[in-house]
Amino acid sequence: MYLHVEVSAIIGVILLIMFIPIQVYLGKKISMLRLKTALRTDERMRLMSEIISGIQVIKMYAWEKPFAKLVALVRRNEISAIKYTSYMRGIQMSFIMYSTRMSIFGSILAYVLLGNNVTAEKVFVLTSFYNILRQTMTVFFPQGIAQVAEAMVSIARLNKYMLYDETEIAKEIRNKEMQKINGKVSNGEIKETKDIGIYIKNATAKWSNSSAENTLSNITLDLPCETLLAVIGPVGSGKSSLLHLILRELPISSGELEVSGEISYASQEPWLFAGSVRQNILFGLPMDRARYDLVVKKCALERDFHLLPYGDKTIVGDRGVSLSGGQRARINLARAVYKQADIYLLDDPLSAVDTHVGKELFKQCITGFLKDKIVILITHQLQYLKSVNHIIFLDNGEIKVEGSYKDLQNSGFDFTKLLSDQNPEEDKELVRQISQTRERLESIKSVSSVEIEAPKEVEEQRSTGSVGTKVYAAYFKAGGNACTIFVMFSLFVIAQLLGSGVDYFITYWVNIEQQDFLAHKTIINNTPIIESMQADSSVTNNIVATTLLPLSVNLPDWVVSDNSTVKSDYFSTDFWHFSRQTCIYIYSILIASLIIFTIVRGFVFFAVCMKASTKLHDNMFRSITRATMRFFNTNSAGRILNRFSKDIGAIDELLTSALVDVLQIGLGLLGIIVVVAIVSPWLLLPTILVGIIFSLMRIVYLRTSRSVKRLEGITRSPVFSHLNATLQGITTIRAFKAQSILTKEFDNHQDLHSSAWFSFISTSRAFGYYLDVVCIFYITLVTFSFLLIGNEKYGGNVGLAITQAIGLTGMFQWGMRQSTELENQMTSVERVVEYSSIEHEAELESKPGKKPPETWPTVGQIEFKNVCLRYFPNDPPVLRDLAFLIKPREKIGIVGRTGAGKSSIINALFRLTDTTGSVIVDSIDIAEIGLHDLRSKISIIPQEPVLFSGTMRKNLDPFDEYSDNDLWKALEDVELKEAIQELNAGLNSQMSEGGSNFSVGQRQLVCLSRAILRNNRILVMDEATANVDPQTDALIQHTIRRKFADCTVLTIAHR
Repeated sequence: MYLHVEVSAIIGVILLIMFIPIQVYLGKKISMLRLKTALRTDERMRLMSEIISGIQVIKMYAWEKPFAKLVALVRRNEISAIKYTSYMRGIQMSFIMYSTRMSIFGSILAYVLLGNNVTAEKVFVLTSFYNILRQTMTVFFPQGIAQVAEAMVSIARLNKYMLYDETEIAKEIRNKEMQKINGKVSNGEIKETKDIGIYIKNATAKWSNSSAENTLSNITLDLPCETLLAVIGPVGSGKSSLLHLILRELPISSGELEVSGEISYASQEPWLFAGSVRQNILFGLPMDRARYDLVVKKCALERDFHLLPYGDKTIVGDRGVSLSGGQRARINLARAVYKQADIYLLDDPLSAVDTHVGKELFKQCITGFLKDKIVILITHQLQYLKSVNHIIFLDNGEIKVEGSYKDLQNSGFDFTKLLSDQNPEEDKELVRQISQTRERLESIKSVSSVEIEAPKEVEEQRSTGSVGTKVYAAYFKAGGNACTIFVMFSLFVIAQLLGSGVDYFITYWVNIEQQDFLAHKTIINNTPIIESMQADSSVTNNIVATTLLPLSVNLPDWVVSDNSTVKSDYFSTDFWHFSRQTCIYIYSILIASLIIFTIVRGFVFFAVCMKASTKLHDNMFRSITRATMRFFNTNSAGRILNRFSKDIGAIDELLTSALVDVLQIGLGLLGIIVVVAIVSPWLLLPTILVGIIFSLMRIVYLRTSRSVKRLEGITRSPVFSHLNATLQGITTIRAFKAQSILTKEFDNHQDLHSSAWFSFISTSRAFGYYLDVVCIFYITLVTFSFLLIGNEKYGGNVGLAITQAIGLTGMFQWGMRQSTELENQMTSVERVVEYSSIEHEAELESKPGKKPPETWPTVGQIEFKNVCLRYFPNDPPVLRDLAFLIKPREKIGIVGRTGAGKSSIINALFRLTDTTGSVIVDSIDIAEIGLHDLRSKISIIPQEPVLFSGTMRKNLDPFDEYSDNDLWKALEDVELKEAIQELNAGLNSQMSEGGSNFSVGQRQLVCLSRAILRNNRILVMDEATANVDPQTDALIQHTIRRKFADCTVLTIAHR
């Protein structure tokens, strides 16, 4: 450029360079906002994971609305950060419309003011070079800054995660691996040579260094081989923490800990992953048929395998949702027992099974099969203490008393009273009735007796073909009404017209300058140069607007020439003549208008996109919370979270970038095609030919890329599911030293997803490559056409034609790629819309005229009339023609072997599953009223107590219906008041995810507090005392008798 316009070129380049600091600043701001967005997205995903995991509890408590408000708040915070990021990107993307135009204007203005004459050739050179700089400086450079900023944010987050402290056992494993690699330890020397046993001396430990109180204090144990140790104590006393100390999960602050021997572990909350029952038991270990069959027998699973549809090959689903609580507990125990270990840590495995099965497990498995091992058994079933070698009583993290059963009886400790609360003599009649029931059930023909192929997990649904117009319509409809969308598109058109007007006016101005020069030269030389002037004017009119549609300018009559001094018979003009100063003013106004409209266009566009993203997310969340439990039983948590993470993330950011490019480039292409049609109509022939080739290539490419993109979305779900399941069972995984197995399985899922993603990237790059080949062919065709024509008449148009060809092909190629990228990203909208229309439960609110009275139910009478329930349409009924009447204020116990259908009665009462027949509560058929009107009037203490992250206040009272006094009174009734007061913020103390900072027993007491606050006439307890000590059990029973004396109580219990 310097060779053509000398120092004036520097002015334009300086103007262009001035945008670089702005772009760098915007890049840094985007980086900061990206980090903020990532943190808020993490918060939303953590909340979504909790909701999906505890969806059944949320439904039974009728808590959908408060959780919807919570998610809406978190999502609003996330969207606000994304919106600001989008506005920054909108400003960056607007530079392409005016940065190079300002540079061209600056160079031409400087060149003219320095006393030079502007010619069409010089303008053509400037325009050509600035068009090359435009894409680099205004598209790729900002994209590079943004991508580098996002990469730095991701690296920083990964770095922070990698620097977290590791567990002691993880450090030991890594050190052993390093020693093995370095050859310092041979394979045979890794095995422990010490005697088998557990040695703990004055051990003190706490979960967090910042915690004021110790979790365990002054623990001393010496357990040799063939020892059965029972650990008892009240809820929250540190029993499970003791096992975590032995597993090296709980950091030791002081004291000594030495464990010699292989460890196996059964967690208190059974952890099952999505797979077959056999896979859950083997857990990566090789199949030993004899040991496997023996373990199945000792863990009382033979009958369950006989009744399960496919025996031990039955798929249990994510978190074992298809099994009863007792079945999950016994499979969890079987996994621990199958592993050949020296030390077995069993965290309350007998609580989730009935008395008969519990007795069988203790006799056959714990004291029989494991008699030669070290077994630490945490239990609340004190009737088994006579059969153990050693007992310790934990309270507040300290061993209060220890010894044999006789030692404890003879001690002065009040343990004798604790034992007296238990009735060691079992009800013989009850045992006889249970045995008869078992015999009747075993006579039922097993489904698995028929030879059926082992089941496979239900595959995720995948759409085929092109993304339908309904998906696009759903997206824009979510973004606003028809008027809003019209305004948005209008702003795009206006901005494009202004851009074209700027380009045209430079041509207009150059024509004036050249006309003045030629007129002046005509007067001096008195020679006709009209033909020369007209030829150059024609060239100038056609050259400058090389990328945009020229604007036909019809100036009003009041515009007159300020310096037109030449009036000659040899000279005539086709346009109004302006002074140089007037041209500067007009161009400045056009540039200012272009900047304003382009920025406003970007803001309006991203506002519409953010509204669409918000509404699509809200619709999907609303649909998920309204979905039937069958949906959650057939779709893993990872599969659902995939839609809320990657698909919503794509809609938030990737889709908007592709859409704005398609709109902007589409209008630009339209302008070029019109220019070509006006200036050189014959050039339309190769343009149409290239357009046809591009369209055919796009069709072929989309057939592949759409399917690959959908496949990528589906293969991503197992990655989330596996990671979610791994985090839930991390303690079990480490105890079994199965990290490598889970890592390998994760790698398999990730490799499958990466291969799909790599295929998608490869097809995209291949498409771009072949588009470039066609573009080169097009440029060659246009260039050689001028050589073949060889007519001097077209010499002035060669530059225009080649520039048009280069600009057209570059934009056409990028536009094609972005249009395919748009359709690929639209598959995320398609997946979100799909989840927005899944099968829903019945209406939450009752219809007018059907709403029950506020005081309903007044007495609590429940009647089942021929109720049948099946979880899947083709499955045999779990409840078959069930009919019974529960009178007001009756206290009913529901007993039966695990898997007999006890919890199914609760599902029918809460309408969690569709049933036939009718359930009448106080003369009202519950099928005729809204789900919230039903569920809010029945209190429940669920089998698996769930707390959600947030304050204790919100866990008790999410609707803010009760005063602080009521909350404290409810906590006092279950003896949790003192424990909550000890927390830093009392009722406003934050709960960990899933309530993990509370023991399982304490969580059940919180659920009892919820029931006390609700004070409904019907209370359902599903294994409410399964994980509590006898004293707490007695407390719960006393509280229920006192607080719910006038209520109907249904209790599912094993003891």
